[in-house]
Amino acid sequence: MKLFSSQKNYNLPIYDYSLIWAALLLIGIGLVMVYSASIDLAAGKQEFQYQHYYFLLRQSAYLLIAFICGYISFLIQVYFWQRWAPYLFLIGVILLVLVLTPIGIESKGGRRWIPLGIANFQPTEIVKLFTIMYASDYVLRKSKQMRTIVKGFLPILGIMILTGSLVILEPDLGALIVISSIAMGILFLGGLTLKVIVSLAILAPIGVLLAIKSSPYRLARIEAFRDPWSPEHILDGGYQITQAQMAFGKGEFFGIGVGNSFAKLSFLPEAHTDFIMAIIGEEFGLLGVSIVLGIFAFLVLRMFGIAKESIQNNKHFGALMAQGVAIWFSIQCIINMAVNLGLFPTKGLTLPLLSFGGSSILVSVIAIAIVLRIDHENRRNLRGQHYNK
Repeated sequence: MKLFSSQKNYNLPIYDYSLIWAALLLIGIGLVMVYSASIDLAAGKQEFQYQHYYFLLRQSAYLLIAFICGYISFLIQVYFWQRWAPYLFLIGVILLVLVLTPIGIESKGGRRWIPLGIANFQPTEIVKLFTIMYASDYVLRKSKQMRTIVKGFLPILGIMILTGSLVILEPDLGALIVISSIAMGILFLGGLTLKVIVSLAILAPIGVLLAIKSSPYRLARIEAFRDPWSPEHILDGGYQITQAQMAFGKGEFFGIGVGNSFAKLSFLPEAHTDFIMAIIGEEFGLLGVSIVLGIFAFLVLRMFGIAKESIQNNKHFGALMAQGVAIWFSIQCIINMAVNLGLFPTKGLTLPLLSFGGSSILVSVIAIAIVLRIDHENRRNLRGQHYNK
């Protein structure tokens, strides 16, 4: 039976349990793989107290905080996010500015984190979510002008150029690509003309090329990506790519078993973060990778389904929000997988809900909670129950 019909359905569940279980399944797989991928790293360094479960405990703590924040986010009515979207986006921009000041922490050639005492926070993660909110609100406020260049497109283009400039100064080209994709996707869904979208699709690679050319570090990454197995790059810029590819190769179809990865034994840097999919491929093989990608696909398709139901229920902000989160997760998953396979240069993007990282898991869980709230309000409407604003 379809979720929406002309009659009220009082027996309809008030939550989308399939979305909840898909997210929890990915989080559970992530915990297992973070522990498996980080054992050697944690046990071999004093900064991690030589504790093999160091990253597992931290990820569990991050998840506890994420679940609390996610529950609070679920309790908040969707119209609140629309009302406060411009202000939340402004907060995100301020955080991007702060990270470039002496307050920000510089590490691994970038300034991307703000210290919060017990942990560091990465502003670009929350900016992804705030971009979804702001772009969704913008296209609804400007619905009559969205098909015009001057009044509809140029104002938000200027705002996104400012935001993108702050992100590229960190530098974080991967986050810039994701944020730009989110914004353009929502603008297209909100009524921006196909002509403008095609023009941007043509101009975007030029912008990325200029960003690469302006940075010797990025240029070196591209050179290594073109031929990672060459003697010049295999122990330098191409090292992560070749190690990840070897991990996938060792896994074959069924994998070599959980905990048995060789790549995680100090061979593959960032095995528990950016390259966790390579460890999944080695330990669980093509079968395991296919299952994980299948769960991701289900999660994304369910979000698009919730968006469709929101449109049928005349809740357009909720629809755009759900579509925005789906675009975010799918784009980031595709890029992360492509990097792990050596199809893209290394980007420093986590795999949502799976990779180690407090900022990533926190914002991802909040995003899932908001989509659940959107679906919850759709279902309450169908049951004849409405919220007072």
